[in-house]
Amino acid sequence: MVKRQVGAMGGVGGPVPDPYVTGRVADVDWAARAGRAERAIVRRYLRRLGGVVPGTRIGRIRWPRLPPVKPWPWHYWWQAHLLDCLVDAQLRAPRPGRADTIAAVARTVRLRNLGSWTNDYYDDVAWFGLAVQRAGTLARRSARPVLGAVTVALRDGWSADCGGGIWWRRGDDFKNAPANGPAAILLARGGHVGLAASVVDWMNDTLLDPATGLIRDGVRGGPDGLVRAVEGTVYTYCQGVHLGACVALADVDGDARWAARATALMDAIGSHVVGPDGVVPGYADGGDGGLFNGILARYLADAALRRPDLAPAASRIVLASAAAAWAGRLELGGGPVFAQDWRCPARSPRPGRAEADLSVQLSAWMLLEAAAAVQRAG
Repeated sequence: MVKRQVGAMGGVGGPVPDPYVTGRVADVDWAARAGRAERAIVRRYLRRLGGVVPGTRIGRIRWPRLPPVKPWPWHYWWQAHLLDCLVDAQLRAPRPGRADTIAAVARTVRLRNLGSWTNDYYDDVAWFGLAVQRAGTLARRSARPVLGAVTVALRDGWSADCGGGIWWRRGDDFKNAPANGPAAILLARGGHVGLAASVVDWMNDTLLDPATGLIRDGVRGGPDGLVRAVEGTVYTYCQGVHLGACVALADVDGDARWAARATALMDAIGSHVVGPDGVVPGYADGGDGGLFNGILARYLADAALRRPDLAPAASRIVLASAAAAWAGRLELGGGPVFAQDWRCPARSPRPGRAEADLSVQLSAWMLLEAAAAVQRAG
C-alpha cells in the first residue's frame, strides 16, 4: 500500500564532511559510493525469513529493530524495491553471491506472501513484476510464474470506469499513477504495447495537471463510472513512473507522442519539482513515502540512458541529488545512514525516526545506483 499524505521537513545538525569530493560531482566515484550503501543496507536489513528459515532472504522493515519482533505490517512493495536495488548492484559489479541473494529474495517474497505472487494492490503487484522482469534469469525459476501472474492481474485491473486505467486496489474506487505507471512500464517492456499505450494515454488525459505539466496522484470514481473527485497531490514518484512509461513506449512504439510527453514532463520536473540546486526535495516522514524520491531518481537515470535529448537535464538532477544525499549522510558502524530528505543531514536511526526505515535507505541506495549508471554511460 502507498500512504496518501506526505509533506516537507527540515533537518537538524550539519552534514558529514565528505573526504571524497575533489572536484566536480561527475568526477566522484559513484559506483564506489553505491557499493558502500549496498553493503550497509544488506548488513543491517537483509535476513532469513523469520530469522531462521534456511535458503530465504528478505528485508526487515526497520533497523535497529527492538523486541518484541512482530511479523506485521507486511510491506510487500518495499521488497520489490529491495530486489530492484540488488539488480542494480549486480549490473554495476556482478558477483555470484549477490545473484544467489536475488533469487532467494524473489522466492522468499512468495513464501512471506502466504504462497502467492500477488495481492489486492495493483501497485504492489506492478512493482514486484517490474523488479523480477529486470532480474530476468537472475530470478531463476521465479521469473516465469511471477511475470505470468502479474500480467494477468494487471489486465484484470483495467476497466472503463473513470475513462480507463487500472485500479489501485481490488474493490476500491481509486485509480492512480502509482498503479498505472509501473504497470505501463512492465507491459511495454513485456511486449504488451497496446495495453501499455492505453494506460499511459489515460494517465496523460486524466492525471496531467494543465497548470504545471505534472502528474497528479489519482482520481476517484462514482457509481456511474465517471470521475467524482481528483486527488491533486503531486508526488515525486508519480512523475518518475509516468516518465518511465513514456520512455519505455518510445523504445518500442514509433509514435512521436511518447518522446514529446517525456520531454514535456522532464521540463515540468525541472521547473516545478527540483529546487535551484537541482536536488529532489524530500518528505516529512519515512514509511511508504521514503521510497518516492528514489523511484523518481531511477526513472530519471533510465531516461538519461535511453533518450540522449533528456540526458543532460536528467543526469544533472540525479548527480546533484546524489551529492546532497552523500554529503548529508551519517557514518554509523562503518557504513552510511541517509536522511529521507536528501537536502538535510541524517539523524541516528531509532524507533520513530525515518532513518530507521528500510524504505528511506533503499531510496538513497537507488539514487546512488542511478548516479553510478549515468556516470558509466558518460
